[in-house]
Amino acid sequence: MRLSWRDLGMPRADRAHGKAVEISGFPATILPTPTADHFLMMAEPGCCADCVPNNPLAVVEIVADRPLKLGNGAVRLSGTWQVSVDPDGWRYQLHAAEVMPGISRRAVLAASPLFCLPVPAMAQTDGTAVDLHSHGGNLIKASYGRDSLLDVATPMRNGGMSTICLCIVGDGPVLNVSSGRIRPSRDPKPGELYDASKIQFAKLHELIRSQSMAIVRTAADLRAARASQPSVIVTSEGADWLDGKIERLDEAYRRWQLRQLQLTHYRPNELGDIQTEPSVHGGLTDFGAEVIRRCNAMGIVVDVAHGTFDLVKRAVATTTKPMILSHTALSDRPYPWTRLITSDHARAIASIRGVIGIWPVTQVANVAAYAESIARMVDVVGVDHVGIGTDQLGLQGPSAMPSYADLPQLAAALSSRFKPAEISKLLGGNYRRVFETCIA
Repeated sequence: MRLSWRDLGMPRADRAHGKAVEISGFPATILPTPTADHFLMMAEPGCCADCVPNNPLAVVEIVADRPLKLGNGAVRLSGTWQVSVDPDGWRYQLHAAEVMPGISRRAVLAASPLFCLPVPAMAQTDGTAVDLHSHGGNLIKASYGRDSLLDVATPMRNGGMSTICLCIVGDGPVLNVSSGRIRPSRDPKPGELYDASKIQFAKLHELIRSQSMAIVRTAADLRAARASQPSVIVTSEGADWLDGKIERLDEAYRRWQLRQLQLTHYRPNELGDIQTEPSVHGGLTDFGAEVIRRCNAMGIVVDVAHGTFDLVKRAVATTTKPMILSHTALSDRPYPWTRLITSDHARAIASIRGVIGIWPVTQVANVAAYAESIARMVDVVGVDHVGIGTDQLGLQGPSAMPSYADLPQLAAALSSRFKPAEISKLLGGNYRRVFETCIA
């Protein structure tokens, strides 16, 4: 089995535990030496004497039975892959390592968007960052019994991510991929999506308990949240499980501590239309407006991601609190069925003091390009109305930031354009303001 650096922090790397694998990279030793039997490997060579591996999900600890000849460049190694649960050690290890012939630097770099940063870059994260939209911990697959839950708390601590808006998927049971698009494959059976939501909410709470995370229920909870004690805002991507019954919102608030609700997902539902299917309702429905008003009254953040511009315009006219659009990017020439938004769409969210989360989708090649995508949105709506929505483990393709441990790299990339106080806003401060306003 061949692993690439893109696999680290993803389910594929964890599933390789105990298997024979191959991986290519650059050795890092404490002192210059032609051979070593215990060293670290990175995607790229260190850039200077002070450059050390600072991302535990972008480093592999190599353990060999005999000294290996390292040379001055990249090497390809084979061995037995181990995934460690030691919080003080490296997560990924290669045991009984052997050198294999034939590897080029170009091949290594082409396999990864990661780059090594000097230690001072770590100071750019203050432990208060918030991800507006996440499926971290492998929650989607685990909820349907297709895989197990994965560790999300450790990379959050390592990268400085205090809180994630962790999502169940409201229309998950009826979705399929067709012609490269996620689409509803059938109409749900009566009560099917409601029953599925309860299974997913229960699995979400299982993840929180098993990884000793905290649940954010109040504004005070979020103000206190830090990466040293990772927290979760219980979130639903799509309100399809309401089935037009407003009382189920109250139930989810009390029973599951729901504090963020995305109105629509990949299925035009009782609340309104979506970007990736033909319009059915002409935007937000009357029931969708009723849900927004109830969320405002109860203290639930409303997310209009996936909704059409017509839906967003009526939602903006309905709400009395700021809203978010949790995961998207800017495009003034969008393709049909795109999930990107125009400048006018973005300004509508900013007009109600809301926040737009930018995602690290496949069109964004690396962390530097991700930072540029964030900056483009800031140019349109201002630094007070932009955040990050990684959609971790929810993207169809690779991510430019596959692990929360990569967050210091994003902060470092943003530092070329923004001041530290502005970076703090973009990485979580803006969302914290919206949450506090909505929950109060």
